[in-house]
Amino acid sequence: MTAVLVSGGTGLVGRYVVEDLLARGYRVKVASRQAPAPGFFSDEVEHVPLTLDPDAENSQAFDDVYHFIHAAFNHVDGRYRGGEGDDPAGFRRNNLEGTIQLFDAARLAGVRRVVFLSSRAVYDGTQPGTLLSEDRDLKPTTLYGEIKLKAEQTLAFMSANEPGFSGTSLRVTGVYGDLRPNKWDGLFADYLAGRPVPVRAGSEVHGRDVAAACRMILEAERAKVAGESFNVSDIVTDTHDILAPLQQATGCENALPEHADRMSVAVMPTDKIRALGWEPGGEALLAKTVTKLAGNF
Repeated sequence: MTAVLVSGGTGLVGRYVVEDLLARGYRVKVASRQAPAPGFFSDEVEHVPLTLDPDAENSQAFDDVYHFIHAAFNHVDGRYRGGEGDDPAGFRRNNLEGTIQLFDAARLAGVRRVVFLSSRAVYDGTQPGTLLSEDRDLKPTTLYGEIKLKAEQTLAFMSANEPGFSGTSLRVTGVYGDLRPNKWDGLFADYLAGRPVPVRAGSEVHGRDVAAACRMILEAERAKVAGESFNVSDIVTDTHDILAPLQQATGCENALPEHADRMSVAVMPTDKIRALGWEPGGEALLAKTVTKLAGNF
Protein backbone atom coordinates (compact mmCIF):
# COMPACT_ATOMS: atom_id res chain seq x y z
CA MET A 1 0.00 0.00 0.00
CA THR A 2 1.42 3.40 -1.02
CA ALA A 3 2.48 5.55 1.94
CA VAL A 4 1.90 9.30 1.84
CA LEU A 5 3.43 11.64 4.39
CA VAL A 6 1.33 14.75 5.13
CA SER A 7 2.96 17.55 7.09
CA GLY A 8 0.53 19.75 8.97
CA GLY A 9 -2.04 16.97 8.71
CA THR A 10 -3.97 18.15 11.78
CA GLY A 11 -4.32 21.69 10.43
CA LEU A 12 -7.20 23.39 8.65
CA VAL A 13 -6.19 22.18 5.19
CA GLY A 14 -4.09 19.14 6.04
CA ARG A 15 -6.95 17.39 7.83
CA TYR A 16 -9.04 17.32 4.64
CA VAL A 17 -6.05 15.96 2.73
CA VAL A 18 -5.56 13.14 5.24
CA GLU A 19 -9.23 12.18 5.25
CA ASP A 20 -9.39 12.11 1.45
CA LEU A 21 -6.33 9.88 1.20
CA LEU A 22 -7.67 7.50 3.85
CA ALA A 23 -10.98 7.24 1.97
CA ARG A 24 -9.08 6.34 -1.20
CA GLY A 25 -7.12 3.54 0.44
CA TYR A 26 -3.76 5.24 0.92
CA ARG A 27 -1.62 4.50 3.95
CA VAL A 28 -1.14 7.88 5.59
CA LYS A 29 1.55 9.18 7.89
CA VAL A 30 0.91 12.50 9.62
CA ALA A 31 3.99 14.60 10.34
CA SER A 32 3.76 17.18 13.10
CA ARG A 33 5.33 18.20 16.38
CA GLN A 34 2.59 16.51 18.41
CA ALA A 35 0.60 13.38 17.70
CA PRO A 36 -3.11 13.85 16.88
CA ALA A 37 -5.58 13.01 19.63
CA PRO A 38 -7.15 9.54 19.47
CA GLY A 39 -10.12 9.54 17.10
CA PHE A 40 -9.10 12.81 15.44
CA PHE A 41 -9.15 11.08 12.05
CA SER A 42 -11.71 8.63 10.71
CA ASP A 43 -9.13 5.84 10.52
CA GLU A 44 -5.73 4.99 11.92
CA VAL A 45 -2.73 7.03 10.82
CA GLU A 46 0.90 6.76 11.81
CA HIS A 47 2.38 9.82 13.52
CA VAL A 48 5.86 10.96 12.52
CA PRO A 49 7.64 13.69 14.53
CA LEU A 50 8.67 16.57 12.29
CA THR A 51 9.62 20.20 12.69
CA LEU A 52 10.14 23.12 10.31
CA ASP A 53 13.43 24.00 12.01
CA PRO A 54 15.94 23.85 9.11
CA ASP A 55 18.63 22.58 11.46
CA ALA A 56 16.53 19.60 12.58
CA GLU A 57 17.24 16.07 11.38
CA ASN A 58 14.04 15.08 9.57
CA SER A 59 15.31 12.38 7.21
CA GLN A 60 13.73 9.57 9.28
CA ALA A 61 10.31 11.04 8.60
CA PHE A 62 10.58 9.90 4.98
CA ASP A 63 11.30 6.23 5.67
CA ASP A 64 8.97 4.06 3.59
CA VAL A 65 7.30 7.13 2.07
CA TYR A 66 6.45 7.33 -1.63
CA HIS A 67 4.69 10.73 -1.70
CA PHE A 68 4.97 13.87 0.44
CA ILE A 69 2.27 16.56 0.77
CA HIS A 70 3.61 19.62 2.56
CA ALA A 71 0.82 21.57 4.23
CA ALA A 72 2.63 22.68 7.42
CA PHE A 73 3.20 26.38 7.97
CA ASN A 74 4.41 28.25 11.04
CA HIS A 75 2.55 31.52 11.69
CA VAL A 76 0.79 33.67 14.25
CA ASP A 77 -2.61 32.13 15.02
CA GLY A 78 -5.30 33.25 12.57
CA ARG A 79 -2.91 35.14 10.29
CA TYR A 80 -1.02 34.16 7.16
CA ARG A 81 -0.30 37.54 5.62
CA GLY A 82 1.31 39.25 8.58
CA GLY A 83 1.78 35.84 10.16
CA GLU A 84 5.36 36.72 10.99
CA GLY A 85 4.17 38.91 13.88
CA ASP A 86 7.26 40.56 15.35
CA ASP A 87 9.66 37.86 14.12
CA PRO A 88 10.06 38.08 10.32
CA ALA A 89 13.48 36.40 10.45
CA GLY A 90 12.09 33.38 12.28
CA PHE A 91 9.07 33.29 9.95
CA ARG A 92 11.38 33.15 6.93
CA ARG A 93 13.73 30.64 8.55
CA ASN A 94 11.02 28.14 9.40
CA ASN A 95 8.74 28.51 6.42
CA LEU A 96 11.29 28.96 3.65
CA GLU A 97 14.56 27.44 4.82
CA GLY A 98 12.72 24.73 6.77
CA THR A 99 10.50 23.91 3.80
CA ILE A 100 13.43 23.69 1.41
CA GLN A 101 15.22 21.40 3.87
CA LEU A 102 12.18 19.10 3.85
CA PHE A 103 12.05 19.09 0.05
CA ASP A 104 15.70 18.11 -0.05
CA ALA A 105 15.31 15.44 2.62
CA ALA A 106 12.40 13.96 0.66
CA ARG A 107 14.41 13.98 -2.55
CA LEU A 108 17.40 12.29 -0.94
CA ALA A 109 15.14 9.67 0.65
CA GLY A 110 13.78 8.69 -2.76
CA VAL A 111 10.32 10.24 -2.43
CA ARG A 112 8.79 10.30 -5.91
CA ARG A 113 6.16 13.03 -5.66
CA VAL A 114 6.00 16.20 -3.57
CA VAL A 115 2.92 18.43 -3.46
CA PHE A 116 3.46 21.84 -1.89
CA LEU A 117 0.50 23.81 -0.56
CA SER A 118 1.31 27.30 -1.78
CA SER A 119 -1.03 30.29 -1.73
CA ARG A 120 -2.88 32.94 -3.67
CA ALA A 121 -0.50 35.29 -1.83
CA VAL A 122 2.16 34.73 -4.50
CA TYR A 123 0.08 37.19 -6.56
CA ASP A 124 0.20 39.91 -3.87
CA GLY A 125 1.08 43.23 -5.48
CA THR A 126 -0.38 42.38 -8.87
CA GLN A 127 -2.26 45.32 -10.38
CA PRO A 128 -6.03 45.36 -9.68
CA GLY A 129 -8.05 43.83 -12.48
CA THR A 130 -5.20 41.56 -13.55
CA LEU A 131 -6.01 37.94 -14.30
CA LEU A 132 -4.04 35.84 -11.80
CA SER A 133 -2.81 33.18 -14.21
CA GLU A 134 -0.01 30.78 -13.34
CA ASP A 135 2.31 32.03 -16.08
CA ARG A 136 2.65 35.57 -14.74
CA ASP A 137 6.02 37.01 -13.71
CA LEU A 138 5.53 37.54 -9.98
CA LYS A 139 7.08 39.81 -7.36
CA PRO A 140 4.97 39.43 -4.21
CA THR A 141 4.75 42.45 -1.94
CA THR A 142 4.10 40.48 1.26
CA LEU A 143 6.58 38.32 3.14
CA TYR A 144 4.08 35.48 3.12
CA GLY A 145 3.73 35.61 -0.65
CA GLU A 146 7.47 35.95 -1.16
CA ILE A 147 8.21 32.86 0.93
CA LYS A 148 5.58 30.77 -0.84
CA LEU A 149 6.87 31.78 -4.27
CA LYS A 150 10.52 31.08 -3.43
CA ALA A 151 9.59 27.64 -2.11
CA GLU A 152 7.68 26.98 -5.35
CA GLN A 153 10.68 28.01 -7.42
CA THR A 154 13.03 25.78 -5.45
CA LEU A 155 10.74 22.79 -5.86
CA ALA A 156 10.46 23.42 -9.60
CA PHE A 157 14.26 23.59 -9.87
CA MET A 158 14.63 20.28 -8.05
CA SER A 159 12.07 18.69 -10.37
CA ALA A 160 13.96 19.85 -13.44
CA ASN A 161 17.30 18.57 -12.20
CA GLU A 162 16.49 15.29 -10.44
CA PRO A 163 15.32 12.42 -12.66
CA GLY A 164 12.41 10.55 -11.10
CA PHE A 165 11.57 13.35 -8.68
CA SER A 166 8.41 15.40 -9.26
CA GLY A 167 7.41 18.48 -7.30
CA THR A 168 4.18 20.43 -7.84
CA SER A 169 2.81 23.55 -6.15
CA LEU A 170 -0.87 24.28 -5.59
CA ARG A 171 -1.73 27.96 -5.21
CA VAL A 172 -4.66 27.65 -2.85
CA THR A 173 -7.11 30.43 -2.08
CA GLY A 174 -9.19 30.79 1.11
CA VAL A 175 -10.16 27.34 2.38
CA TYR A 176 -13.50 26.65 4.05
CA GLY A 177 -15.11 23.37 5.06
CA ASP A 178 -17.40 21.41 7.35
CA LEU A 179 -14.97 20.05 9.94
CA ARG A 180 -14.84 21.52 13.44
CA PRO A 181 -13.36 23.70 14.72
CA ASN A 182 -14.19 25.85 11.73
CA LYS A 183 -12.83 29.15 10.49
CA TRP A 184 -16.37 30.60 10.34
CA ASP A 185 -17.36 29.71 13.91
CA GLY A 186 -16.73 33.26 15.11
CA LEU A 187 -18.50 34.84 12.14
CA PHE A 188 -21.56 32.65 12.59
CA ALA A 189 -21.72 33.24 16.34
CA ASP A 190 -21.47 37.02 15.88
CA TYR A 191 -24.21 37.08 13.24
CA LEU A 192 -26.62 34.94 15.26
CA ALA A 193 -26.01 37.07 18.36
CA GLY A 194 -26.72 40.27 16.44
CA ARG A 195 -23.19 41.56 16.68
CA PRO A 196 -21.58 43.44 13.76
CA VAL A 197 -20.02 41.26 11.06
CA PRO A 198 -17.55 42.32 8.37
CA VAL A 199 -18.64 43.22 4.86
CA ARG A 200 -16.05 41.62 2.64
CA ALA A 201 -15.63 39.59 -0.51
CA GLY A 202 -13.04 36.93 -1.23
CA SER A 203 -12.27 33.74 -3.08
CA GLU A 204 -12.97 30.40 -1.42
CA VAL A 205 -12.49 26.69 -2.06
CA HIS A 206 -13.70 23.74 0.01
CA GLY A 207 -11.03 21.75 1.86
CA ARG A 208 -12.27 18.56 0.25
CA ASP A 209 -11.72 20.06 -3.20
CA VAL A 210 -8.18 21.02 -2.18
CA ALA A 211 -7.63 17.45 -1.02
CA ALA A 212 -8.91 16.12 -4.35
CA ALA A 213 -6.46 18.40 -6.16
CA CYS A 214 -3.57 17.05 -4.06
CA ARG A 215 -4.50 13.46 -4.79
CA MET A 216 -4.94 14.23 -8.48
CA ILE A 217 -1.37 15.52 -8.64
CA LEU A 218 -0.09 12.32 -7.00
CA GLU A 219 -1.91 10.21 -9.58
CA ALA A 220 -1.27 12.30 -12.72
CA GLU A 221 1.34 11.63 -15.37
CA ARG A 222 4.65 13.10 -14.28
CA ALA A 223 5.08 15.08 -17.50
CA LYS A 224 1.85 16.98 -16.80
CA VAL A 225 2.67 18.10 -13.25
CA ALA A 226 6.44 18.02 -12.57
CA GLY A 227 7.74 21.49 -11.76
CA GLU A 228 4.33 23.07 -12.36
CA SER A 229 2.16 25.41 -10.30
CA PHE A 230 -1.64 25.22 -10.37
CA ASN A 231 -4.30 27.63 -9.13
CA VAL A 232 -6.80 25.96 -6.78
CA SER A 233 -9.78 28.26 -6.30
CA ASP A 234 -13.51 27.88 -6.73
CA ILE A 235 -15.90 30.77 -6.07
CA VAL A 236 -15.80 34.48 -5.32
CA THR A 237 -18.34 35.15 -2.59
CA ASP A 238 -19.04 37.61 0.20
CA THR A 239 -20.16 37.66 3.81
CA HIS A 240 -23.79 38.17 2.77
CA ASP A 241 -23.91 34.98 0.69
CA ILE A 242 -21.94 32.95 3.26
CA LEU A 243 -24.45 33.87 5.96
CA ALA A 244 -27.62 33.51 3.86
CA PRO A 245 -27.84 29.69 4.17
CA LEU A 246 -27.18 30.04 7.91
CA GLN A 247 -30.04 32.51 8.23
CA GLN A 248 -32.37 30.18 6.36
CA ALA A 249 -31.35 27.06 8.28
CA THR A 250 -31.66 28.67 11.72
CA GLY A 251 -34.60 30.98 11.08
CA CYS A 252 -32.53 33.88 12.41
CA GLU A 253 -34.28 37.23 11.95
CA ASN A 254 -31.11 39.32 12.03
CA ALA A 255 -30.51 41.29 8.84
CA LEU A 256 -27.78 40.06 6.55
CA PRO A 257 -24.85 42.42 5.89
CA GLU A 258 -24.78 44.37 2.65
CA HIS A 259 -23.19 42.73 -0.36
CA ALA A 260 -19.48 43.45 -0.74
CA ASP A 261 -17.79 44.43 -4.00
CA ARG A 262 -16.92 41.12 -5.64
CA MET A 263 -15.50 42.87 -8.69
CA SER A 264 -12.57 43.99 -6.54
CA VAL A 265 -11.46 40.36 -6.09
CA ALA A 266 -9.05 39.37 -8.85
CA VAL A 267 -9.92 36.14 -10.64
CA MET A 268 -7.72 33.06 -10.33
CA PRO A 269 -8.41 31.01 -13.46
CA THR A 270 -8.36 27.27 -12.85
CA ASP A 271 -8.37 25.99 -16.43
CA LYS A 272 -4.96 24.42 -15.91
CA ILE A 273 -5.95 22.07 -13.08
CA ARG A 274 -9.42 21.48 -14.53
CA ALA A 275 -7.63 20.06 -17.58
CA LEU A 276 -6.46 17.26 -15.24
CA GLY A 277 -10.09 16.50 -14.33
CA TRP A 278 -10.54 18.66 -11.21
CA GLU A 279 -14.12 19.84 -10.60
CA PRO A 280 -14.87 21.87 -7.44
CA GLY A 281 -18.28 22.05 -5.80
CA GLY A 282 -19.16 25.68 -6.51
CA GLU A 283 -21.99 27.64 -4.91
CA ALA A 284 -24.01 24.48 -4.22
CA LEU A 285 -21.27 23.03 -2.04
CA LEU A 286 -20.92 26.32 -0.15
CA ALA A 287 -24.64 26.38 0.67
CA LYS A 288 -24.65 22.69 1.66
CA THR A 289 -21.64 23.20 3.92
CA VAL A 290 -23.04 26.25 5.72
CA THR A 291 -26.38 24.47 6.21
CA LYS A 292 -24.56 21.53 7.78
CA LEU A 293 -22.55 23.82 10.07
CA ALA A 294 -25.77 25.55 11.13
CA GLY A 295 -26.68 22.41 13.06
CA ASN A 296 -23.93 23.30 15.56
CA PHE A 297 -25.51 26.61 16.53
